[in-house]
Amino acid sequence: MSTSRKQIHLAAHFPGVNSTTVWSDPASGSQIDFASFVHLAQTAERGKFDFFFLAEGLRLREHRGRIFDLDVVGRPDSLTVLAALAGLTTRLGLAGTLNTTFNEPFELARQFASLDHLSGGRAAWNAVTSPDSFTGENFRRGGFLDPADRYERATEFIATVRQLWDSWDDDAVLADAYHGVFVPDDRIHPFSHSGAEFDIHGQFDVPRSPQGQPVQIQAGDSDGGRELASRYADVIFSRHASLREGKAFFDDVKGRLAKYGRLPSDLKIIPAATVVLGDTEAEATERARHLREQQVSPQGAIAFLEQIWGRDLSDHDPDGPLPTFDPDAAGLASITRGRVRHEKDPFAVATKWREVAEANQLSIRGLIIEMTTRTAFVGTALQVADRIDEYVQSDAADGYILVPHLTPHGLDDFVDTVVPLLQERGSYRADYTGTTLRDHLDLRVPARVADGSAE
Repeated sequence: MSTSRKQIHLAAHFPGVNSTTVWSDPASGSQIDFASFVHLAQTAERGKFDFFFLAEGLRLREHRGRIFDLDVVGRPDSLTVLAALAGLTTRLGLAGTLNTTFNEPFELARQFASLDHLSGGRAAWNAVTSPDSFTGENFRRGGFLDPADRYERATEFIATVRQLWDSWDDDAVLADAYHGVFVPDDRIHPFSHSGAEFDIHGQFDVPRSPQGQPVQIQAGDSDGGRELASRYADVIFSRHASLREGKAFFDDVKGRLAKYGRLPSDLKIIPAATVVLGDTEAEATERARHLREQQVSPQGAIAFLEQIWGRDLSDHDPDGPLPTFDPDAAGLASITRGRVRHEKDPFAVATKWREVAEANQLSIRGLIIEMTTRTAFVGTALQVADRIDEYVQSDAADGYILVPHLTPHGLDDFVDTVVPLLQERGSYRADYTGTTLRDHLDLRVPARVADGSAE
């Protein structure tokens, strides 16, 4: 294999907590049957992917006061699924999303350190924040955390977790003929942290992770999210997967690393993307069009529009024009609850959408399809391989987290047809060369906290 080409990193996202999944398709399987998780994970490992990724849904989303029946419900706990998959895979990384707003550092550090040991060094934590008081009602902390404070808590949370992971020396556990292990007192360092969010001290009870620390993933596009990722993350789960936007995001985030003493190679930028394949380009294009119509049903288009307009629009025709009146900003908080809101200014969004709809003669449904389409690689296997390779070699990304629209067979064709083409050109591994997720991602172990206190 050529070593001159930048190596592509690929990951598999189990579909479910998003609008990508098409549950109405006859080929769709169960999102809760363990066999579904096993099939997608083993397909990803067959394709030599870096890791398998699970998102988090902490509360059933509601729309206009009722459970949103176009959404996914009933997903099992991520860590339980990943621990089970550790025994059915041998090299694939296992990444789970856990929230910094509603969890505690000691418990989370213990969970991921345990998963790292059980999997032989394949664990990854995707750290997310939440300003959502609706979701917070499920937790002891409730919904009192101000949205402006969520990154301050996340920064302290991650620093504290890293302190706990670093509190055992690498050789603290030694074999003992009589009791199995012997733990010298001077190899385990007490932790003590006192800050605005956490005041804890004691001793961590899980030995040093096989990876030194589990891989740290972060999603977030705000300036605060980019800064937090630049300081701590090993992987950033970006929204920017197009060539132009990807290069701008790549340059911005990589440019922030030096002030934290980090190298560009210490952070991998891996956006989410979808893939639609066909025997011809025309077939793939038509398949992608049909897929988007499945993903955005007529009632789904109206529901999405209501999330911007902040009011009941059930009297509007999804095949008709946009509302002539402006959004109701006061109604946004109650129209949909439990959904991450990326659109902060509904009036600016409405203005932009009217311009796009007028310029392209789009109905409500046509507009929603246009504005919510995730970056997709569409074409024949060769065209998709060419485009992914071009984007990575151009530093628009270090790789992609692929989000299939079908569970659990949505990546079968990609692994069978696109992966071999990427391998042939030397842009993708022919086989795993290491055993840990840090090996797959070519990541260093972060510097240890030297003095026993959090950063």
